[in-house]
Amino acid sequence: MRRSTDHILTTHGGNLPRPADLDALLAEADANRDAVKARLPGAVNEVVDKQIACGVDIINDGEYVKAANMGSYTSYIQSRVSGWESLPRDPAKPPKRAGPGERDRRDFPGFYQSGLWFAGSGGPVRPGFMTPGKTPRQAPTERVCTAPLRYVGQAAIQADIAALKKALTGKDEVDGFIAALGPLSAGAGARNAHYANERDYMMAVAEAMREEYKAITDAGLIVQIDEPEFATSWMFYPDWSVEDYRTYLEFAVEVINHALHGLPEDQIRFHMCWGSGHRPHTHDIDFRHIVDLLLKVNAQAYAFEASNVRHAHEWQVWEETKLPEGKILVPGVVGHMTDLVEHPELVAERLINFGRIVGMENIQGGTDCGIGSRVGHEEIAWAKLSAMAEGAAIATKRLKRG
Repeated sequence: MRRSTDHILTTHGGNLPRPADLDALLAEADANRDAVKARLPGAVNEVVDKQIACGVDIINDGEYVKAANMGSYTSYIQSRVSGWESLPRDPAKPPKRAGPGERDRRDFPGFYQSGLWFAGSGGPVRPGFMTPGKTPRQAPTERVCTAPLRYVGQAAIQADIAALKKALTGKDEVDGFIAALGPLSAGAGARNAHYANERDYMMAVAEAMREEYKAITDAGLIVQIDEPEFATSWMFYPDWSVEDYRTYLEFAVEVINHALHGLPEDQIRFHMCWGSGHRPHTHDIDFRHIVDLLLKVNAQAYAFEASNVRHAHEWQVWEETKLPEGKILVPGVVGHMTDLVEHPELVAERLINFGRIVGMENIQGGTDCGIGSRVGHEEIAWAKLSAMAEGAAIATKRLKRG
């Protein structure tokens, strides 16, 4: 993974706005498969060029290929790993875990009852997610592991790789990454009805996901392990204590590292967040409770939320937590929590806070999460990336001056 003592590098969380014509094709994807396939290479080349124009150094395909393969941030993996089924949920059986906002729900029942929220990614007016009002009732289902888990997405991940590498041809000034779902986010929410116990099940998830990660690193690209559940699982178990949660995360780290076994650490970036749902977040687990466990993950770089109003102050944990030699921090310095475009001076201030503690060469500017479908309009997403790059340039000058 490239480091720089010349300037602070910038990157982002993965998801970026798609061209309107590609979205129109994807709206009727079954009928437009040939047209989507024909449009995709040009769309990926365009999004690569837009990132470069914004001043971003470590870039991706905007996650266009996942969308084109009928997938999304989490659901795409269901077409790439066999062994899971979506089955009717037994109403007499309690769910495996609570929802992602459960701790908040207890303090804000009216907010949750109003329907003006979304438990997962995005918010009530974010394109591609949902609109205000009551959530439509659907027959309850759950994902269940009913057979051995096997990675069957070889062709799909190679399409991801080929599209990005073609778009990067001749653009040696930037590096490429592909985001892939972490093993917790891929499998922890599903019931195990095949393996002897939860441990065996989660290790099987890790082994299946390793194939996707290995394909990316074998291609010479950076793999970003998308693992929001490293922090958001705290919400799924609302009666756990901090110590209970730390015990769980010790196991989670073991699972994640099992998935990364044998892969080159200097091509691995680990992303965690507290969930991009537009909800109160007053019960998010404090970073100080989990940061030491985060550093046990066998990655070179760690990307995390650092700009939203619940976590912007937590740069201070690095005053007490030593960053291991050779590691890189990728704090989010612009975010999805608002459509206000961060001022470059604010971005610079955030980066300087980290740089003065761990060194300029050990930080990269990032976004809290993927911002493509989590802000109100594509123009805002691109403006945020430009503000991030401008702020990184300001911070570079000031840190060099000391």
